[in-house]
Amino acid sequence: MVTPSTGGQNASARGTVVVVKSPILETLPLGFPWQCADPFLFCVHHEDAYPAGTDEMGPPPAALVGRALGQDFEVREGFRMYHGEVVPGFPAHPHRGFETVTIVRRGLIDHSDSLGATARFGAGDTQWLTAGAGIVHSEMFPLVARDMPNPLELFQIWLNLPAADKLCEPHFAMLWRRDVPKKSVVDQAGKTTEIVAVAGMLAEVKPPSPPPRSWASRGEADVAIATITMQPGARYTLPPAASKDAIRTLYFFRGERLVIGGEAIAAKTGAVVSADTPVDLEAGPDGADILLLQGKPIGEPVAAHGPFVMNTRAEIEQAFKDYQRTRFGGWPWKGPAPVHARDAGRFAKHVDGKVERAEE
Repeated sequence: MVTPSTGGQNASARGTVVVVKSPILETLPLGFPWQCADPFLFCVHHEDAYPAGTDEMGPPPAALVGRALGQDFEVREGFRMYHGEVVPGFPAHPHRGFETVTIVRRGLIDHSDSLGATARFGAGDTQWLTAGAGIVHSEMFPLVARDMPNPLELFQIWLNLPAADKLCEPHFAMLWRRDVPKKSVVDQAGKTTEIVAVAGMLAEVKPPSPPPRSWASRGEADVAIATITMQPGARYTLPPAASKDAIRTLYFFRGERLVIGGEAIAAKTGAVVSADTPVDLEAGPDGADILLLQGKPIGEPVAAHGPFVMNTRAEIEQAFKDYQRTRFGGWPWKGPAPVHARDAGRFAKHVDGKVERAEE
């Protein structure tokens, strides 16, 4: 359910009532997944308190008893296995017609795909995958620590592709922690707000370029993806978006209270806010964690079915036929849920054989 905001009233010195327009246009509860607006399709916040890992880098067998392995989305003992059976995560599955942006705040992901690329990333890294014409990939969450817990926290965001780019060549880029810019803004009371910008110019922070066929690579699209972490009581003014046509949503996912333009919202609430004006934010007594998603709508029809997002039903049917015929390149790995060696470190091996390492 979406609830329009009505704003508030202030009394002037002469006694007249002045209506103060709230920057909040709509509010929405944060379920699983979160509601999104064009050009975004989907957003989910995974937060799991995984225990120490076994030799196979999964939870101990006793913690798996009674779970619906292969389809485990119920939080038990602080975590879920998702579609994994030994190691938690998402074994091989296809995509076509959109992009995934995976921001890992804590923990690790092991990526493998049908084109032969592979990676381990996390602890502040982001992977940006353009599925385009089609790719199969797996995303597993290896529990590499044997003698301590393995907490995981990540966002996966689906960003649509315009019709002209839906069948582009698949591509993935790594935005390593060292390359994702951060900026700390200190208010007059000495309280700090930290902005981590994955996409789009925000607070004069410019992140790496997105993949070449992404909607975010078009300047006029004004796509921004960022996390905003505010200390208790911190104040920060979000600058206007570059495009008045952008839709800007603030997902307040951790904290007791967030005041937006003088209007308080409760924990686990999303707020669509004005994009063309500055927006004042004030954190509650225990701080605030916010995900910002912003972009000018693509404005095209959306036909979606499971892992495929196209413009028409006929294109969805063709996507299934193409996947059944080609498997989007096949699967060059031993099983559907490959993981790397425990000591592999953070790295990426691209389709062309180029290897990147994430040493700081």
